[in-house]
Amino acid sequence: REVKGQERAKRALEIAAAGRHHLFMVGTPGSGKSMLAARLPGILPPLSAPEALETSMIHSLAGLLTEGGISRDRPFREPHHTASMAAIVGGGRGAKPGEISLAHNGVLFLDEFPEFPRTVLDTLRQPIETGTVVVARANAHIRYPCRFLLIAAANPCKCGYLSDPNRACGRAPICGEDYLGRISGPLMDRFDLRVEVPPVAFADLDLPSSGEASSTIAARVATARARQTVRFKDAPDLRVNADLEGSALEEFATPDADSKALISRVAERMGLSARGYHRILRVARTIADLEGSPEVRKPHIAEAISFRLSSSVGGL
Repeated sequence: REVKGQERAKRALEIAAAGRHHLFMVGTPGSGKSMLAARLPGILPPLSAPEALETSMIHSLAGLLTEGGISRDRPFREPHHTASMAAIVGGGRGAKPGEISLAHNGVLFLDEFPEFPRTVLDTLRQPIETGTVVVARANAHIRYPCRFLLIAAANPCKCGYLSDPNRACGRAPICGEDYLGRISGPLMDRFDLRVEVPPVAFADLDLPSSGEASSTIAARVATARARQTVRFKDAPDLRVNADLEGSALEEFATPDADSKALISRVAERMGLSARGYHRILRVARTIADLEGSPEVRKPHIAEAISFRLSSSVGGL
């Protein structure tokens, strides 16, 4: 409730938390992107015992945990865009784990996303897909886990005011195209959810708080996660819906006939890629879990599509 307005962005965060779907937010400075991201740990379920052990071992290697201590909180890491490659990915003296591994089982928040060096951003692609990263050390290679929930935030252009109704961008629309064009298409394709965060009207800041309490959303997220735990109990490589692919995606997220017809129309009109189709199914499965539906139905697909098409950034 601390964040005024931004109900659509809050919904995107709920879906992201429930299925560990990576989220890209774009909006003008001061629209609340950072505040929204900071609230995410409050709606995530607590670490399970195995997760707490994994997380504690990584943080211990990085010297961030007292001897014998166990980390109970989900990590929330927010490195600055000036951080080095070794700081983000891991390496350096002692080949210590980087931010992506310190965010394992938690959240990695990258604010001012296009400001990160292109080499750093493109290095993230493989760890996002595999959930592991290999760090070189002398003649050896160390593999660290890095299954994190990535939340990226960006201004719509270099000056930040491309979509601001009260201030004009002097180089629109080229300013936005150049700025967000720093993010490669393959990396942008890793985001299941994309949401635009509009500026909050000054008058709305004085309105009383509205919307659901974080505890209510957290309970819904926990229930959805519990459904996934049951669903994947016999599949050790699957923890959440974001992990679904191949035959598992077909088994657990097959839409009904009406949903298939809707996706077919979108694919034909908007040029939806096969990868985009699969990401829509994963998100729709999570939306169905939040609703308590055993089946993926048309409303779930429609909402998943809306988050895929809500930003003009990247391919479909």
